[in-house]
Amino acid sequence: MPTVLSLYDYTGEAAKPWAAAGYDCVCFDIQHSKVNPRVERYQGGTIRFVHADLHDRAVLSEIVQQYKGDAVFMMAFPVCTDMAVSGAAHFDTKKEANPLYREIAVDHARWCGHVGDALGCPYFIENPVSVLATHWRKSDYSFQPFQFGGYIPEDEAAHPTWPEYIADRDAYPKKTCLWTGGGFQMPEQRPVDCADGYSTQHKKLGGKSAKTKNIRSATPRGFARAVFQANHNQQ
Repeated sequence: MPTVLSLYDYTGEAAKPWAAAGYDCVCFDIQHSKVNPRVERYQGGTIRFVHADLHDRAVLSEIVQQYKGDAVFMMAFPVCTDMAVSGAAHFDTKKEANPLYREIAVDHARWCGHVGDALGCPYFIENPVSVLATHWRKSDYSFQPFQFGGYIPEDEAAHPTWPEYIADRDAYPKKTCLWTGGGFQMPEQRPVDCADGYSTQHKKLGGKSAKTKNIRSATPRGFARAVFQANHNQQ
């Protein structure tokens, strides 16, 4: 069965357009339950939420072995806490605690690329502006969520899960970078107005709780739909 894989994905937002079109989607993340795996029926397809320690290369190898030949698209959202330049103020403290902390974080992202290459399908690896550009390679693309807000219809403007945190139709800026491979197609932009070019969402999403981190890292709906539309016909 044509399968779409999403690594480091707790919310499943990135997989929804694919599931709606009938694909079997698998979202891997260490936060998913080991004992009660969740499966969501989403219109024509399914989204399975699978517990996985993606920092373990043996786990990555198992994913490749299981899905090579079936995977038609892969997405990855490696943890950005130790790489995003927005956290630069804490870099020195982290380095004192573990001199290799940055190299370890970059290595996890780099291995997502190895998985995509081994699967032989189009893929992207997403991170905010980070040290990946200097410690791995320059990103292939960058985007802002509002640039793809036009893929969200007016009658679906409000975010279905976090309307109090995420602006209608993704009308907010957050420069995000993509490292791609396997023939990934960058979608065309359909921008919506973004008031003053400034986001106030960060004021509501401070702190270190898992909830706020998951909301901050959730894939913008418009971008997810745009990526699907640009890439699903390659199958």
